[in-house]
Amino acid sequence: MHDPRVLLDPATDAVRKLARRGYQLDLTRLETLLSARNSAIQRADEARAESKKVAASVGQAAKRGEDITALREHAKGLKGSIAEAEEEHQRLDAELTEWMLGIPNLPDDRLPDGATDEFAELVSTWGEQPEFDFEPADHVDVGERLGIFDFPRATKLAGPRFVVLKGVGARLERALANFFLTLHTEEQGYTEFGLPALANRAALTGSGQLPKFQDDLFATGVADRELFLVPTAEVPLLNLHADEILATEELPFAYTAHTPCFRSEAGSYGRDTRGLIRMHQFSKVELVRFCEPAESDAQLRLMLSHAEECLRRLGLAYRVVALPAGDIGFSAQFTYDIEVWLPSQGRYREISSVSDCGVFQSRRAGIRTRTKDGRRGLAATLNGSGLAVGRTMVAILEQNQQADGSVRVPEALVPFLGTDVLRP
Repeated sequence: MHDPRVLLDPATDAVRKLARRGYQLDLTRLETLLSARNSAIQRADEARAESKKVAASVGQAAKRGEDITALREHAKGLKGSIAEAEEEHQRLDAELTEWMLGIPNLPDDRLPDGATDEFAELVSTWGEQPEFDFEPADHVDVGERLGIFDFPRATKLAGPRFVVLKGVGARLERALANFFLTLHTEEQGYTEFGLPALANRAALTGSGQLPKFQDDLFATGVADRELFLVPTAEVPLLNLHADEILATEELPFAYTAHTPCFRSEAGSYGRDTRGLIRMHQFSKVELVRFCEPAESDAQLRLMLSHAEECLRRLGLAYRVVALPAGDIGFSAQFTYDIEVWLPSQGRYREISSVSDCGVFQSRRAGIRTRTKDGRRGLAATLNGSGLAVGRTMVAILEQNQQADGSVRVPEALVPFLGTDVLRP
């Protein structure tokens, strides 16, 4: 969420920046709402001040034995004026807040122009794309030969875009999550959390999923309270500090969690319907960092290196791109995508997004900071996948497949899985 005064400041150049991501900011509406709200506040303040004077006059007149009927009627009228102005203030404030919650973050000017991933800017590549002396199969065929996927039974249980992992497939998912968490906590300094898989509206609003992306969420429909299945552990990790004040000398905070994630994938039907690429339920290890705003760019590059290290330890070829301004997430001001090589598709596919959100989420969630000398501000927040477990399984199965249908297990993963080869 934005400070409306900042959006109106010509130095912010908000209209141009938001236009880069396809959002047309209506400054006239913003000025009108602010002016009307401020006018209602002023009317209420003036009526309250007048009411105090009248109350004092009533008391003085009563002591003198004078008729106070007219003064009482005036006081009654002022009370009605105060209530009317306060009601208008609340209505306008709610309208302004609701509208402001739908305005995305301002994209960083360093991002390339464009609205789709084809305009992404290549930052780096790592690893050699594997070459095969046979036609490489996609991960679905590889996994079915191994006997680790059961899509028909998943459809029977929950419908399309779910999977049942069986035997070593379930162990592989667990091994990858353990590998990521061990790396993040024991070597990279993250604190691990076990989190609820449900979150309330306030938490999802604070992180930026609501109100814009309500159609992409699964609501529980519980009668006595409104809860949603989390689309990412970013939501609960971020909101651990909602409405709190963080001491700047203790920052940065680095948090991680492994959770199931649930997304309806509204608007994506017909895309990536085969296999594990785009599921309604998937597993992910998330990274979240809190820091001072001046440090967010350095923290972003650090987090990117942490996510990259997961792929490097696994020996998986990948590349890093800077997303264009029109393709970054709603809450982000700068995003790097890590894309892993998929031989069956002959192209790189996203496996992690690492984003700097500046103070955008903190303003929505009320995450403030305070220095030792008492100066207050807002924390910068960052998030990234380290990594999406299902898509990592896809990359391992495809990049490490053998002609006989077996799959080599990355050396770093062997201690967690207990075998170095998956066989049909």
